[in-house]
Amino acid sequence: MNKLILILLLTLSSTINASGDVNLGEQKSASCAGCHGLQGNSVIPGFPKLAGQGAEYLIKQLLDFKSGVRYDPIMAGQTATLSEKDIEDISTYYSTQTISQGFAEKGSNIELGEKIYRGGKKKTQVTACIACHGPQGLGIPSAKFPSLASQHAMYLNKQLKAFRQDTLNEQTGASTASRANDYEGMMINFTKSLNNTEIEAISQYLAGLH
Repeated sequence: MNKLILILLLTLSSTINASGDVNLGEQKSASCAGCHGLQGNSVIPGFPKLAGQGAEYLIKQLLDFKSGVRYDPIMAGQTATLSEKDIEDISTYYSTQTISQGFAEKGSNIELGEKIYRGGKKKTQVTACIACHGPQGLGIPSAKFPSLASQHAMYLNKQLKAFRQDTLNEQTGASTASRANDYEGMMINFTKSLNNTEIEAISQYLAGLH
Protein backbone atom coordinates (compact mmCIF):
# COMPACT_ATOMS: atom_id res chain seq x y z
CA MET A 1 0.00 0.00 0.00
CA ASN A 2 1.22 3.48 -0.81
CA LYS A 3 2.59 4.89 2.45
CA LEU A 4 0.92 8.26 2.02
CA ILE A 5 -2.45 6.49 1.70
CA LEU A 6 -1.60 4.43 4.76
CA ILE A 7 -0.82 7.58 6.73
CA LEU A 8 -4.17 9.07 5.73
CA LEU A 9 -6.01 5.94 6.82
CA LEU A 10 -4.21 5.95 10.15
CA THR A 11 -5.12 9.58 10.68
CA LEU A 12 -8.78 8.97 9.92
CA SER A 13 -9.20 5.70 11.78
CA SER A 14 -6.98 6.07 14.84
CA THR A 15 -8.28 7.48 18.08
CA ILE A 16 -6.47 8.66 21.16
CA ASN A 17 -7.10 6.11 23.89
CA ALA A 18 -5.02 7.71 26.61
CA SER A 19 -7.19 8.67 29.55
CA GLY A 20 -4.62 9.07 32.26
CA ASP A 21 -4.95 11.32 35.29
CA VAL A 22 -3.05 14.59 34.79
CA ASN A 23 -2.66 15.31 38.50
CA LEU A 24 -1.38 11.83 39.27
CA GLY A 25 0.86 12.06 36.24
CA GLU A 26 2.43 15.25 37.55
CA GLN A 27 3.19 13.55 40.85
CA LYS A 28 4.56 10.41 39.21
CA SER A 29 6.77 12.42 36.83
CA ALA A 30 8.83 13.92 39.67
CA SER A 31 11.71 11.54 39.04
CA CYS A 32 11.67 12.41 35.30
CA ALA A 33 12.40 16.11 35.91
CA GLY A 34 16.12 15.56 36.43
CA CYS A 35 16.56 14.77 32.74
CA HIS A 36 13.42 16.14 31.11
CA GLY A 37 13.02 19.35 33.10
CA LEU A 38 10.11 21.01 34.81
CA GLN A 39 6.83 20.41 32.96
CA GLY A 40 8.79 18.31 30.46
CA ASN A 41 10.93 21.12 29.08
CA SER A 42 14.42 19.69 29.21
CA VAL A 43 17.27 22.18 29.27
CA ILE A 44 19.81 19.44 28.51
CA PRO A 45 20.16 19.14 24.71
CA GLY A 46 20.73 15.39 24.78
CA PHE A 47 17.46 14.70 26.59
CA PRO A 48 14.18 15.31 24.74
CA LYS A 49 11.50 17.78 25.65
CA LEU A 50 8.32 15.87 26.46
CA ALA A 51 5.98 18.83 26.91
CA GLY A 52 3.17 18.88 24.37
CA GLN A 53 4.06 15.50 22.93
CA GLY A 54 1.16 13.22 21.96
CA ALA A 55 0.12 11.00 24.86
CA GLU A 56 -0.23 7.87 22.73
CA TYR A 57 3.25 8.35 21.28
CA LEU A 58 4.73 8.75 24.77
CA ILE A 59 2.88 5.67 26.00
CA LYS A 60 4.29 3.62 23.13
CA GLN A 61 7.85 4.81 23.74
CA LEU A 62 7.70 4.13 27.48
CA LEU A 63 6.28 0.66 26.89
CA ASP A 64 8.99 0.02 24.29
CA PHE A 65 11.67 1.10 26.76
CA LYS A 66 10.12 -1.14 29.40
CA SER A 67 10.01 -4.18 27.11
CA GLY A 68 13.40 -3.53 25.55
CA VAL A 69 12.04 -2.98 22.05
CA ARG A 70 13.68 0.44 22.26
CA TYR A 71 16.87 0.28 24.28
CA ASP A 72 18.32 2.96 26.50
CA PRO A 73 20.04 2.02 29.77
CA ILE A 74 18.69 5.02 31.66
CA MET A 75 15.11 4.63 30.41
CA ALA A 76 15.19 0.87 30.97
CA GLY A 77 15.82 1.54 34.64
CA GLN A 78 13.27 4.34 34.85
CA THR A 79 10.46 2.30 33.32
CA ALA A 80 11.21 -1.03 35.00
CA THR A 81 8.92 -0.38 37.97
CA LEU A 82 6.22 1.63 36.15
CA SER A 83 2.82 0.04 35.69
CA GLU A 84 0.78 0.64 32.55
CA LYS A 85 -1.40 3.02 34.58
CA ASP A 86 1.70 4.94 35.70
CA ILE A 87 2.83 5.22 32.10
CA GLU A 88 -0.59 6.41 30.98
CA ASP A 89 -0.79 9.03 33.74
CA ILE A 90 2.72 10.38 33.09
CA SER A 91 2.18 10.50 29.34
CA THR A 92 -1.14 12.28 29.70
CA TYR A 93 0.42 14.85 32.03
CA TYR A 94 3.25 15.68 29.62
CA SER A 95 0.86 15.90 26.68
CA THR A 96 -1.00 18.74 28.42
CA GLN A 97 2.11 20.87 28.95
CA THR A 98 3.42 23.56 26.59
CA ILE A 99 6.79 23.04 24.94
CA SER A 100 9.35 25.83 25.28
CA GLN A 101 10.36 27.55 22.07
CA GLY A 102 13.43 26.10 20.40
CA PHE A 103 16.08 27.77 18.27
CA ALA A 104 18.33 26.69 15.42
CA GLU A 105 22.02 27.37 15.94
CA LYS A 106 23.50 30.33 14.09
CA GLY A 107 25.13 29.31 10.86
CA SER A 108 23.17 26.08 10.54
CA ASN A 109 21.91 25.10 7.11
CA ILE A 110 18.20 25.33 7.85
CA GLU A 111 17.45 25.89 4.15
CA LEU A 112 18.63 22.36 3.38
CA GLY A 113 16.72 21.02 6.37
CA GLU A 114 13.52 22.71 5.25
CA LYS A 115 13.97 21.45 1.69
CA ILE A 116 14.18 17.82 2.81
CA TYR A 117 11.51 18.22 5.49
CA ARG A 118 9.00 19.64 3.03
CA GLY A 119 10.07 17.99 -0.20
CA GLY A 120 11.96 14.82 0.67
CA LYS A 121 14.73 13.51 -1.58
CA LYS A 122 13.34 12.53 -4.96
CA LYS A 123 16.55 10.91 -6.21
CA THR A 124 16.45 8.36 -3.42
CA GLN A 125 12.65 8.26 -3.11
CA VAL A 126 12.69 9.63 0.43
CA THR A 127 9.24 10.82 1.47
CA ALA A 128 8.94 14.35 2.84
CA CYS A 129 8.81 14.54 6.64
CA ILE A 130 5.80 16.83 6.38
CA ALA A 131 3.62 13.85 5.39
CA CYS A 132 3.78 12.40 8.91
CA HIS A 133 4.86 15.34 11.05
CA GLY A 134 2.79 18.13 9.51
CA PRO A 135 3.62 21.60 8.14
CA GLN A 136 4.36 22.95 11.62
CA GLY A 137 6.09 19.82 12.88
CA LEU A 138 3.29 19.01 15.31
CA GLY A 139 2.92 15.39 14.24
CA ILE A 140 -0.27 13.35 14.02
CA PRO A 141 -1.15 12.32 17.59
CA SER A 142 -3.92 9.91 16.52
CA ALA A 143 -1.42 7.97 14.41
CA LYS A 144 1.31 8.17 17.09
CA PHE A 145 3.53 10.29 14.84
CA PRO A 146 5.44 12.61 17.19
CA SER A 147 5.66 16.36 17.36
CA LEU A 148 9.17 17.52 16.43
CA ALA A 149 8.94 21.31 16.40
CA SER A 150 11.16 23.07 18.97
CA GLN A 151 12.79 19.78 19.99
CA HIS A 152 16.51 19.87 20.82
CA ALA A 153 18.59 19.53 17.65
CA MET A 154 21.14 17.35 19.43
CA TYR A 155 18.46 14.87 20.44
CA LEU A 156 16.89 14.80 16.97
CA ASN A 157 20.31 14.29 15.39
CA LYS A 158 20.99 11.34 17.68
CA GLN A 159 17.64 9.68 16.93
CA LEU A 160 17.89 10.10 13.16
CA LYS A 161 21.33 8.51 13.24
CA ALA A 162 20.02 5.70 15.44
CA PHE A 163 17.33 4.91 12.87
CA ARG A 164 19.93 5.05 10.07
CA GLN A 165 22.21 2.71 12.00
CA ASP A 166 19.70 -0.10 11.60
CA THR A 167 20.34 -0.04 7.84
CA LEU A 168 24.10 0.26 8.32
CA ASN A 169 24.08 -2.78 10.61
CA GLU A 170 22.18 -4.78 8.03
CA GLN A 171 24.58 -3.75 5.27
CA THR A 172 27.80 -4.31 7.19
CA GLY A 173 26.92 -7.01 9.70
CA ALA A 174 27.73 -4.65 12.58
CA SER A 175 25.83 -4.75 15.86
CA THR A 176 26.03 -1.08 16.79
CA ALA A 177 23.11 0.16 18.88
CA SER A 178 20.30 1.30 16.62
CA ARG A 179 16.63 2.17 16.79
CA ALA A 180 13.93 0.21 14.99
CA ASN A 181 10.66 0.80 16.85
CA ASP A 182 9.18 2.98 14.12
CA TYR A 183 5.90 2.13 12.38
CA GLU A 184 6.40 -0.11 9.33
CA GLY A 185 10.05 0.91 9.12
CA MET A 186 9.14 4.41 7.96
CA MET A 187 11.95 6.18 9.79
CA ILE A 188 14.48 3.52 8.83
CA ASN A 189 13.54 3.99 5.19
CA PHE A 190 13.64 7.77 5.54
CA THR A 191 17.10 7.91 7.10
CA LYS A 192 18.93 5.21 5.14
CA SER A 193 20.09 7.60 2.39
CA LEU A 194 20.72 10.66 4.57
CA ASN A 195 24.26 11.83 5.20
CA ASN A 196 25.41 13.55 8.40
CA THR A 197 25.13 17.02 6.88
CA GLU A 198 21.51 16.42 5.91
CA ILE A 199 20.64 14.95 9.31
CA GLU A 200 22.14 17.96 11.08
CA ALA A 201 20.28 20.35 8.75
CA ILE A 202 16.92 18.67 9.39
CA SER A 203 17.58 18.63 13.15
CA GLN A 204 18.42 22.33 13.24
CA TYR A 205 15.43 23.24 11.07
CA LEU A 206 13.07 21.39 13.40
CA ALA A 207 14.66 22.91 16.51
CA GLY A 208 13.74 26.35 15.21
CA LEU A 209 10.32 25.42 13.84
CA HIS A 210 7.44 26.92 15.83
